[in-house]
This record gives sequence, structure tokens and C-alpha cells, in this order.
Amino acid sequence: MKLGLSFMYTQLEANRMVSAAQRAEALGFDSIWTAEAYGSDAVVPLTWMAAHTERIRLGTGIMQMPGRTPATTAMTASTLDEMSGGRFILGLGLSGPQVVEGWHGQASTKPLGRTREYVAIVREILRRQAPLEHHGEHYDIPYTGPGTTGLGKPLKSTIRPREDLPIYLAAIGPKNLKLTTEIADGLLPIFFNPARWRDAFGETTEAIIDRQEFEIAAPVRVALGADVQACRDQLKPWVALYVGGMGARGRNYYNDLACRYGYEEAAATIQDLYLSGAKEAAAAAVPDELVDEVAFVGPRERVADQIERWKESPATSLIISTPSSSVMETMAELVL
Repeated sequence: MKLGLSFMYTQLEANRMVSAAQRAEALGFDSIWTAEAYGSDAVVPLTWMAAHTERIRLGTGIMQMPGRTPATTAMTASTLDEMSGGRFILGLGLSGPQVVEGWHGQASTKPLGRTREYVAIVREILRRQAPLEHHGEHYDIPYTGPGTTGLGKPLKSTIRPREDLPIYLAAIGPKNLKLTTEIADGLLPIFFNPARWRDAFGETTEAIIDRQEFEIAAPVRVALGADVQACRDQLKPWVALYVGGMGARGRNYYNDLACRYGYEEAAATIQDLYLSGAKEAAAAAVPDELVDEVAFVGPRERVADQIERWKESPATSLIISTPSSSVMETMAELVL
């Protein structure tokens, strides 16, 4: 099993990011990852750290597809990959309707079809076998719709990208998971549960097992300490934010995931409390068992036991998020 280090979109202190990335590289971490929501982007911080590291792989977790055309994404990916010596992992995701429509100003419809076309276009650009031409339901290249000048023509990238540049997709819904196993090289599944992942993945379970080269880079929070309950309580607001507040009622993918893990009643309570403004109560309603299953909490010996269960799952990488050098060192000792 490999280790990665994730930087949140609010962690933008350049010197600390570089120092953490360099420490992760020295400890033998496989990758570093950056995120974006509706503030900082994922690419600039990653490029900054790429310039100050030598070997560690560089992943976006994630670049939002609604914020970029497929061509822009392919250009960014191939450029950063070239300048970093072939270390880039292209992590993509759609985000939810609140961000897609509220921030990027696009309709949040037919996500599976959009994702399939988007990835197909990016791969076609990376392969560079012919000038780009794609006429689908969601993307029309060269553009032939209303207002066209008729002067557009199929083009080929002016640089030669790495054809096998890996593409990972963020997915947690059953249909999106199935699509990911078909068109991507890896999966970025938030709240991966090594004890109940089969319940959530459904018919995709066998597809994941059958794909030997398929990567599952699972983001996971870590809270180390002697007081197990205090460690759980430290992470409960994070779980409540997603299960309760990341999406409208009936359109919250994280809430749906918690239900598929068997926490239907708790998920409903968390959402009701969070959406009513009672965020502390929502955090308190997060079951201890759920935290234990999707995060590492407690003293070193307890976390070591938890890691063994993760190693028995199909997860290939643990992407931890921590500003603590000591936590990074402990996880490296336990995992690598």
C-alpha cells in the first residue's frame, strides 16, 4: 500500500506546503494532492510544490471539469507532466449542483454522459494520433453550433504529451463508480469504508477486483492521540459537513453514501440538524462507528490495527490530510 499527502484548498501557505511536500518525499510517500472548490485552484499550488520536489508524484484531487474545457484540462495536464518529469496524475471530478451551477454557471445535468465525453476528449488529445474532432451531445469540437464563424478546424497539440498519463475520477455513486472502472485508471473515493465498501459499490465490486492495474487512492483523515473519543470528536465536524451540508436535501451524494453504508437514520438526522443551522449538534450525531470506519483515530497501536483492515481492501493508496510532521512520520512507519 502507498501513501499520499493531501493539501486542502484553504492551506495556501507556500513555505509550509513546500516543507510538507519535501518531508513527504523524504519519508517515501508516493504522491501529493491538491484540491479546489470555489476559491483557490488545484493546479497552481501543485505546480509550486512540483518545482521544489524531485520524485514524488503530483495529483489533483480534484480539478473540476465544469471549470475547464476538456482541451484546457489536457493542456494543463500535459504541460505540468512535462515540466515535472512525468510525475502528474490527472484527478478529475464534476462536483455537485451547488458548485456546478452556483459557481461555474453551468447546468448540472447528465453527469455520466458529460464525464464520458470529457475523458474521451482528454485522452484523444493526449494520444495525439490525429487532429481533435468530437461531436457529441455535450461537446462539439470544432464547434458547429449557433454563432459559429465556420473557420474552426481540427487541431493537434503542439507538444507531445505522455499518452499514458493516468486519469483518476472522483466517484462515490454506483453509476459513477461503474463508469470510472470503464474509462479511468484510478478512483478517488471520499469516505472509503474498508469494512463496507462492497455495500456501496454494488455491481462495481467485481469490476474493481478484476482490474488488476486499477488504482484506488482513498482520501482518509487521521487523528492520533491517547483519547480515542477525543480523536473521533475532532473529525466529526468534517463528516457532518459532507453528510449534512454538501448538497441539498435529496441531492447530497455523501449523505447517500452514508445510507449505503448502513447509517440511514443517522444520515437523516445529521442532514436535518446541519441544514437547520445546528452544526455542532449535527457533528455530535455522527456515529462513532462511522468515524472509525472511514478514518484513523486513536493511539498508534489502534491505528496500526485499522491499517491492517485497509490493506485487506482494494485500496492501493491512503491519501492522508495532516499538517503534522509527526503524524506523517507515524503513518509512514505503519504503512510503508
